[in-house]
Amino acid sequence: MLGMGNPLLDISATVEKDLLTKHNLKSNDAILTEEEQIFQDLVKDYKVDYIAGGATQNTIRVAQWILGKKSLCAYMGCVGRDDSSKKLEEKASEAGVNVKYQYSDKPTGRCAVLITGQDRSLVTKLDAANHFTVSHLEEGDNWAIVTSARCVYSAGFFLTVSVESMLKVAKQCSLNNRTYCLNLSAPFLCQFFKDQMASVLPFTDIVFGNETEAATYAEVNNLGLTDVGEIAKKIAMLPKENGSTSRLVVITQGSDPVIAVQHGKILKFPVESLAKEAIVDTNGAGDAFVGGFLAQHVLGQPIAVAVKCGNWAARHCIQRSGCTMPDICDFKA
Repeated sequence: MLGMGNPLLDISATVEKDLLTKHNLKSNDAILTEEEQIFQDLVKDYKVDYIAGGATQNTIRVAQWILGKKSLCAYMGCVGRDDSSKKLEEKASEAGVNVKYQYSDKPTGRCAVLITGQDRSLVTKLDAANHFTVSHLEEGDNWAIVTSARCVYSAGFFLTVSVESMLKVAKQCSLNNRTYCLNLSAPFLCQFFKDQMASVLPFTDIVFGNETEAATYAEVNNLGLTDVGEIAKKIAMLPKENGSTSRLVVITQGSDPVIAVQHGKILKFPVESLAKEAIVDTNGAGDAFVGGFLAQHVLGQPIAVAVKCGNWAARHCIQRSGCTMPDICDFKA
């Protein structure tokens, strides 16, 4: 399994709401910035944790943890030659991921993770992550990883960086009956990167998202729908280049049931409830869900098992700080 995305060092802290107000931020949102001020304020005024992040890299680390055998998962993205990238590589390698970074003279990207109660706001400064190029994919060893991957995944955030890379790999998957997966990832991507998303979707076999992203997608594309199941069905029915398999769409809704559309049918999977006081940090829950889901998917497990594993991984994640997992994986299908 291969992940391609934006490697980021998460700088995470529980903050007062006035920090969000000061920087015109919303809770439970994700935005890009070119400003340094939010990072300076965060480090100056709060006790922060530094965590290996980036949505796709989180997902790949979780999938690797569940699959167990070293280097079953690989990851590509662009970083700087600095301490931040060393921390990122260390964490990914500890998890057993085969890391193939491209290096830039820009600093490694960072994400301010601002936690207010059960909510979190993500502010990302891409820096080096913004400089990933298709030439990195084309290097011999790297292209060998692409062609041998049974499944390739990118969070939608990568649409802001290298659609060319996504299309090259997605087309390779489509032609060779491999699974290409995309996450809607954030409302702003559905709004402002609508064309980029539309160019990749015909080659996409599995689409992930949450209920807010699904609603935004429906609104931006004038679907005239508000029911999450119906929106998912519409996405599943969009034109698809590889007609040998139908598109699978999986939408999470926090503690509400996971909605999936498989072979045109709407399926619902309940989520086991968790006491509010047990929730430490919801950042990375969606990434962990996808990691759990795809780990079972590549093993050929049915969708019910994949969703169960996704929910199980997300449940572990929200009881810890950052997208981290216990030492032992004890998932039972």
